[in-house]
Amino acid sequence: DIKITATGLDADGFLGVEVKLLIENNSDQDLTFQARNVSVNGYMVEPIMSADVAAGKKANDSMTLDSSELEACGIKTIADIEFAFAVMTTEDYEAYLDTKQIQLKTSAAEGFEYSYDEAGTPVYEGNGIKIVARGLSEDDSIFGSGLILYIYNSGDKAVTIQTQDVSVNGFMLDPIFSQDVFPGKHSVSAVTFMDTDLEENNITNISEIELSFHIFDTDSWDSITDTDKVTLSF
Repeated sequence: DIKITATGLDADGFLGVEVKLLIENNSDQDLTFQARNVSVNGYMVEPIMSADVAAGKKANDSMTLDSSELEACGIKTIADIEFAFAVMTTEDYEAYLDTKQIQLKTSAAEGFEYSYDEAGTPVYEGNGIKIVARGLSEDDSIFGSGLILYIYNSGDKAVTIQTQDVSVNGFMLDPIFSQDVFPGKHSVSAVTFMDTDLEENNITNISEIELSFHIFDTDSWDSITDTDKVTLSF
């Protein structure tokens, strides 16, 4: 009872690149549509999308890909977009439908040369996972104050990577970081430190970060590994 059609790609959207969608809800329930597990040119990204469509109605909406996030991944031309839809009832958010992964290819896909920048300091490699520290983010970065990481999952299962035992300049901090990486996908993300935490510990310049990673299966939550602690100096 659902039909979703991709009707276009707008590179000049207000918040970023917009995948234009026509959503048809032919069911007898009001439904909410969201995009999940999104990647662009093989890089995992966080989309902006939540569309409410009443029973028996249609809606023109879009899935927005943040331009600054695409830039952080080095994406100048979009060749393909992969994603799934999570559909739930609008009233009580009960699951209605979770689609399989969908791939959209643009006119740039044919002959497109994919490239991935792995430059940086390797901090973990094993179990099909590679994590590279690229350095500290700039003050005006979309990531805020933090450590930029490049991640590649060459395995056959989706994994979630989180930090643990994190200290900055010798002070224990609790940063914001949890990254899902699907099989064969890449990620550029950041271990973000709250400005208030840095201020409370009188940290004006980050000279050393010590941390380890907890990696687990995204679907089953089964632990894959807890990495050794690494120390990065700046």
